[in-house]
Amino acid sequence: MQIVILGGGSAGWLTAGILAAEYQQDDNVTIHLVESPDVAPIGVGEGTWPTMRTTLSKIGICESEFIRECSASFKQGSKFVGWSTGERDDSYYHPFTAPKDAGFCSVAAWHASDQRQNYSVSVSAQPAVGEAFLAPKQITTPEYAGVLNYGYHLDAGKFGQLLMRHCTQALKVKHTLDTVSAVLNCELTENITGLQTNSNGVIKGDLFIDCSGSRGLLIGEHYKIPFVDCSHLSINDTALAAHVPYIHPDDPIQSVTVSTAQACGWTWDIGLSSRRGVGYVYASQYCDRATAEQTLRDYVERTANADIAQALSVRALDIRPGYRKEFWHKNCVSVGMAAGFIEPLEASALALVELSANLIRDELPRSKEAMVIVAERFNNIFYYRWQRILEFLKLHYALSARRDTPYWRDVTSDASITKNLSDLLLLWRDRAPNQYDFLQVEELFPAISYQYVLYGMGYNTRFSNASLKCQSASSSAEYIESISHDVAKFKNHLPSNRQLIDHISKHDLTKI
Repeated sequence: MQIVILGGGSAGWLTAGILAAEYQQDDNVTIHLVESPDVAPIGVGEGTWPTMRTTLSKIGICESEFIRECSASFKQGSKFVGWSTGERDDSYYHPFTAPKDAGFCSVAAWHASDQRQNYSVSVSAQPAVGEAFLAPKQITTPEYAGVLNYGYHLDAGKFGQLLMRHCTQALKVKHTLDTVSAVLNCELTENITGLQTNSNGVIKGDLFIDCSGSRGLLIGEHYKIPFVDCSHLSINDTALAAHVPYIHPDDPIQSVTVSTAQACGWTWDIGLSSRRGVGYVYASQYCDRATAEQTLRDYVERTANADIAQALSVRALDIRPGYRKEFWHKNCVSVGMAAGFIEPLEASALALVELSANLIRDELPRSKEAMVIVAERFNNIFYYRWQRILEFLKLHYALSARRDTPYWRDVTSDASITKNLSDLLLLWRDRAPNQYDFLQVEELFPAISYQYVLYGMGYNTRFSNASLKCQSASSSAEYIESISHDVAKFKNHLPSNRQLIDHISKHDLTKI
């Protein structure tokens, strides 16, 4: 099996690393990554899910090396500001750590407490930890372990470079820098047989993984697999991105991604160890480029200062929300933006790369007959996953009470909500989201994620007395009180994000 990956960046090299770590001792499997020297990686996608910890560990990259090399920091979830009403006190968290008593009983305890505080704050200590800019673990905690669940914020460009070095030096991935001038096909089977390059001749393969970005050189341009446009469900089509320096070297580092609703979209604010990554995702039909850029600069001025806001170098990126009609066609499978993209809300892009590469790794077909079966299963699984991403992202808009601009009036309209999401919202009028609403074992967003967003945005579930029987008034009060005790404990014992990252920068934690 000769596997050829077209395209580098985070998607290509992460895929290469996941496959190579599994098959580096198998002489029958070779992995060859080909990327153009003339195509720069996009360099955005600075948030990961907790799954990245397992991925990096399996690949063989030390967490301390990753933190140092990628200007990375610890991410413990997302904070949403202004999404529900737009008022000054409008905010909620979607933390990575599940409630202490995950599932329905945590909802029942919160409901029995008369909802005196936001749901996530009532059932998890992590929002308070994030609000205090604390790390998810102590300085002596081993690599990839945590007191609280966490992912990362990272510099995507540096991440791609680290993965490239590790894959080529430690995992025996062959790397070719060259431009692909033609795709060679077998006339009988229509399978790709090789990539014609300008300087290295034909690079042959049995399985080709398209990580060429939104261009989709293999899946789109060669195989003509249609792109399913989802702009009727997700209207944001442009992102402005900027690097924002810290005012002082010891400024606190955010423990969460801060997503703030704006007049025509939302801004992200990500704290790395060396800088912040800030951007504005918006719908161009409601806002021109100059107005959008001013919105971004105004946000930076409020959160940094006027001089930094004025000096910003702003980069524009087009967003075409949607996905391929097929993700695996013949002997070609698309991963990353070649497969699709919606918007960066909830940072699902790198998680989808991990899931795609993991499935290719675990189901790697060793015959042409097996490839047909694996391709069909892959397509069914990822069609389901793209539908769930669309619906979960849409949930953040559908629940909003904002109607203050044309953008918010349109993005919250019933016409922009899928029937399945509409049905679920109807069910959730009488009960909380549960495991019966989601069909796969490995769900992108489990029921608790829906609960965090639903009740964070003030959704009113009319619980019956019978449905709340697992919680008495006294046990509910004890549950809520136990969270307060956890918060106090974490605040007393956890270092700040900055303190832990500074320590890692000076010490090799693999020796602890």
